[in-house]
Amino acid sequence: MKVQGWLFLFCGVFFGLVGVVYWFWSGEPVGTTALAISVGFALMIGYYLMFTARRIGAQPEDDKKAEISDGAGEIGFFSPHSWWPLFVTAAAALAFVGFVIGWWLFMIGVACIIMTSIGFVFQYYRGHFSH
Repeated sequence: MKVQGWLFLFCGVFFGLVGVVYWFWSGEPVGTTALAISVGFALMIGYYLMFTARRIGAQPEDDKKAEISDGAGEIGFFSPHSWWPLFVTAAAALAFVGFVIGWWLFMIGVACIIMTSIGFVFQYYRGHFSH
């Protein structure tokens, strides 16, 4: 994961340099804002990948002499079917419509987003409070 982390950090620095040059050269605020957001996203993802790489240790993709078979095996658990993403997006749509219509509907939408996000995160939770 370190390779991916360094790649995203490099992209963030590159976008930053290009953004500064673009800002001075064009003076156009929309493109400068888009590049600034790209810098933030790239650095955020790069930091996350580097932080995760420190926690989980060396991966086969970090070893230059690794074979393809070194990365074989179970990658993780992926939900075969879940209705929760539909409910989360419906709650987000409600919040966005509420932002246009009125604050009362926006607050209801935010509450629905919180409830559906909790359901999405804990859909496979097993234990004393399982649902």
